[in-house]
Amino acid sequence: MWEKLQAAWRIKEVRNAFLVVLAVMVIFRITAHIPLPGINLQALRNFFEANQVLGLLNLFSGGTISSFSVVALGVAPYITASIIFQLLTMIFPSLEAIQKEGEAGQRRITQWTRMLTVPLAILQSFGLLSLLRQSQFQILTKTDPLHIVTIIITVTAGTVFLMWLGELISEKKVGNGISLLIFAGIVASLPQQASQLFVSFDQSQIFVWAVYAFIALATIFGVVFVTEAQRNIPVQYARQSRGAGVLSGGIASNLPLRVNMAGVIPIIFAISLLLFPSVVAQFFVSARTAWIADAARWVITTLQNQLVYGALYFFLVFAFTYFYTAVVFHPDKIAENLQKQGGFIPGIRPGRPTAEYLNAVINRINLFGAGFLGAIAILPLIGQGVGGSRLLAVGGTSLLIVVSVVIESVKQVESQITMRQYDAY
Repeated sequence: MWEKLQAAWRIKEVRNAFLVVLAVMVIFRITAHIPLPGINLQALRNFFEANQVLGLLNLFSGGTISSFSVVALGVAPYITASIIFQLLTMIFPSLEAIQKEGEAGQRRITQWTRMLTVPLAILQSFGLLSLLRQSQFQILTKTDPLHIVTIIITVTAGTVFLMWLGELISEKKVGNGISLLIFAGIVASLPQQASQLFVSFDQSQIFVWAVYAFIALATIFGVVFVTEAQRNIPVQYARQSRGAGVLSGGIASNLPLRVNMAGVIPIIFAISLLLFPSVVAQFFVSARTAWIADAARWVITTLQNQLVYGALYFFLVFAFTYFYTAVVFHPDKIAENLQKQGGFIPGIRPGRPTAEYLNAVINRINLFGAGFLGAIAILPLIGQGVGGSRLLAVGGTSLLIVVSVVIESVKQVESQITMRQYDAY
């Protein structure tokens, strides 16, 4: 591990990318500590500590909501916009055709995602303020329209700023920018969580703490195991004549298919979608229409049931693993490239049969990878049921995201090192 980091640091381009990413994270953490006026921060923290769903929302934003900074929403609106467009590309053939146009089509969809982020940020910031105004903790000290509009504009601008920072990180090819921003927020909150664990430590609950430690180790091991696992598909390249009787090719190789191609994205998508109904329901708890208020309370009560919450969490992680793999893995393109290079899978005809074979293999691999990742995701909830601590659900999700982001970043750095080594030759 350290040898790889040293090798990466010796490469000028990778070293400069590291420094840019570090500088961007520092800027992000600075903006995360610039609070907006008219907010009672102590009441806001008490409000979030009393609600597990909002605690996960704070984690998802990178810890920026608990301080209600200028970037309070974090990158949540951008992630929501990304989910919407990726679902739309699977529904509408015209969008799917644009996505298949290559880099130009991807740039168009990215631009539309940025544009959708702005109205989503406005709606989410307004909803969050409405939720804070309805709480009994007296969080907002100023509720005049001018102050509310100013906060909405500022928070929306902060989301757009973080969106730009995330894309800036992604351009450096050392990790996914959005994931790394969430990672930075989680790591920054670790000292506070560690102090809470130390204060709440009780020697009479040694067994519970042992369960927590086991879950943490199992989460780390499980994520590393699933991410590193791969299935090697044998590929044979035909011998080709290149004039004067010279033959080339005839090389046996492998096509590696990772068990978890989606990385940390299914976890982030699942949390985002799982939080949405609860957050929306919070807005209507005090509605004047009785049936709307009852429906909102039913949604909140249902999702607070650990069995229902865990089942939905597992299903969403499982489904998004398949979904995102379908987005990033294209058997048709791989089969076409193999055929152009004179390669084939032994026993499988080139072209369409190869694409169908690869699609069948990746579906079988995903059955294990998605199930295992879903089980690891709900493991902290099982531990919470044993120990009864809300902190474990948030902390377990944090650990899951941190480990996945680190592995994903290491993979990208390794690819950068390998590419530079080939360039040297």
